[in-house]
Amino acid sequence: MISTEEMLKVFARHRGDALVVPGRGGRYWVKLSDKPARDVPLGDPAMGGHAMFAFGLALARPQNKVVVFDSDGDLQMSLGVLATIAEHSPKNFYHFVLDNECYATTGGQPVPNAKKIAYDLIARGAGYERSYAFTNLEEFTGAIGDIMSQPGPMFCTLKVVPEVINEAIGRRPKWQTRSRTQAIADLRKELGVA
Repeated sequence: MISTEEMLKVFARHRGDALVVPGRGGRYWVKLSDKPARDVPLGDPAMGGHAMFAFGLALARPQNKVVVFDSDGDLQMSLGVLATIAEHSPKNFYHFVLDNECYATTGGQPVPNAKKIAYDLIARGAGYERSYAFTNLEEFTGAIGDIMSQPGPMFCTLKVVPEVINEAIGRRPKWQTRSRTQAIADLRKELGVA
């Protein structure tokens, strides 16, 4: 299994100017990102919505690569998003799924069929042009440059170490440094959108 933080460190070297919706990797990404104005952290309340939000951003900004770090729990809440994304086939969309086999933000309950499900095959079956699956950091490190250099839509699932949060949502340490409204305002300014 892969450490989410270590995987994001590898990804950061290949980000370029991509817009990033950090999703489940957010608490690490806010510390690693060298372009926070190009990040749109939605936070924990967006369960099931990260991919659709990032897809909308990709459609609105076809000149920018858009990367989302989704999770297996989020994806299972909205599997239909895969067919919708594949149908529109945005060449600037890069969909990474952090598969920790559980709903980590709600106490670690297992996601259905956690040990057997192959998200990369589901994405390919839905129509994604390229899909990958990684279980170790070395293979991911060797492939990420090629993955990011090709057009999307791209889907990549990574088996990551579960980091279960058992604190009530109101008592958890806040990792977001900006509100959702501020993140959107910063992104609009960065992109020169009125």
